[in-house]
Amino acid sequence: MTHFYSKPAKIIIGIILATLFYWTNPLAISELANRTLFVAILMISWWITEALPMPVVGIVPLILFPLLKILKIEKVYEAYANPIIFLFLGGFMLGLAIEKWNLHRRIALSIVKITGTSGDQIIIGFIIATGILSMWLSNTATTIMMLPIALSIIHLMKENHIGEGNLANFSLVLLLVIAMASNMSVGTVIGTPPNIAYVSHIQNKFLHQIGFLEWMMVCTPLSIALMISMYFILVKWLYPNHIKANKDTKDLIHNQYKELGRFSTAEKRVFIIFISTSLLWITKDLINKIHPNFQLDDTMIALMSTILLFAIPSGLKSTEENSKSENLLEWEDSKKMAWGILLLFGGGIALGRGLEEAKLVQMLGHWLASYQVNGFLLVVIVTTLSIFISELTSNVAQVIIFAPVVSSLAIALGMNPLMLGIPMTMAASCASMLPMGTPPNAIVFSSGHIKLKQMAYSGFIMNIVSIILISIFCWFLIPMFMDHKF
Repeated sequence: MTHFYSKPAKIIIGIILATLFYWTNPLAISELANRTLFVAILMISWWITEALPMPVVGIVPLILFPLLKILKIEKVYEAYANPIIFLFLGGFMLGLAIEKWNLHRRIALSIVKITGTSGDQIIIGFIIATGILSMWLSNTATTIMMLPIALSIIHLMKENHIGEGNLANFSLVLLLVIAMASNMSVGTVIGTPPNIAYVSHIQNKFLHQIGFLEWMMVCTPLSIALMISMYFILVKWLYPNHIKANKDTKDLIHNQYKELGRFSTAEKRVFIIFISTSLLWITKDLINKIHPNFQLDDTMIALMSTILLFAIPSGLKSTEENSKSENLLEWEDSKKMAWGILLLFGGGIALGRGLEEAKLVQMLGHWLASYQVNGFLLVVIVTTLSIFISELTSNVAQVIIFAPVVSSLAIALGMNPLMLGIPMTMAASCASMLPMGTPPNAIVFSSGHIKLKQMAYSGFIMNIVSIILISIFCWFLIPMFMDHKF
């Protein structure tokens, strides 16, 4: 019975907390700001406590903003049709096609085949495979795909272990790197949901779109540095395994790859669309300069790839079970997509607009700006707060909540908003200490091969390393590649 009443209790607590803030008005703010803060506290409390599914909380502004006369209903609904949401939709569809035709598994096994089959080599292979896949697929989907491959290798290593090396350390690190590489693969705009949430905020607040290539120029080197440091910290320092190459492990990888068969026609076509989409994202600015009569943007490119996936036949031959050759994607496949995340982003955008309309974000930014702090130190503080807060809350909701705050703080201090916003966003994805920090953490922890104290210890060290690397990379690379006027 306790479990049954827990969620209703959380809902009621959120309502009471928001109502108390409204009645007491401890910040002595205007009536409009007070009503907006009521909605914000209600949504944030429900997000943090998971009183309701996060996408359901995302639709609260659709009801309360017009009802409380915070925003006109047309302005609220616009937030749920933002171009960034459709960019994420296109990225999701591309990921679905890659998963549907097993292209992701082929990529992963190919990389592990190339890197080798000693303990360290297998771990390197999994870091590379997970990192590459997670740049384009959701972190959760990548982890779910990589986990059974890792568990089969661990099982085989146990069966054929002859006493050389530390198998426990190998098993632990192999699973940890899947979660961490998924989390830290922040090199593309569509790499993690927090990235999309932040790019959406910048586009809405400043009417400025962060280019796909711009993001990669800053965040891909950072992502690579995070993964290299993760390898040396976990494999060479904390949990060395000293396991030499094993013929049986090599045979397992080769057999799993052989089971995939030859590159199917469908795989080839998905791969061509995937590569073409990536190249267009990277080169769109050059194309726009060459052909000024039409302008490409990231959302248009993502939606073009979506249409192609639904329009191009898979090349499957008709059988008795399948009377017609299906396309690369059928609408039935879209059931697997996380549609709720689109509502969540829409709610975050709407909440941000409400906070802007009520001048609450600007007030907070100016208040924080009254404390004189060195620019680089401020980046470190924001990064540190973000990574440890993310251990306990949803990283998507966290970015939605804090993006307007750090932007207003940066503007008040005369800084480029990206100097605080991008470190905050990167850090939100890199929480590595606790199972509830990110879905990949929870997935690998559920395998039963990792103790909480092991995850917390190694995760804490990686959090510290992440804070240092994120702060340094962003401080030096953002002015080089994203020095925009806001």
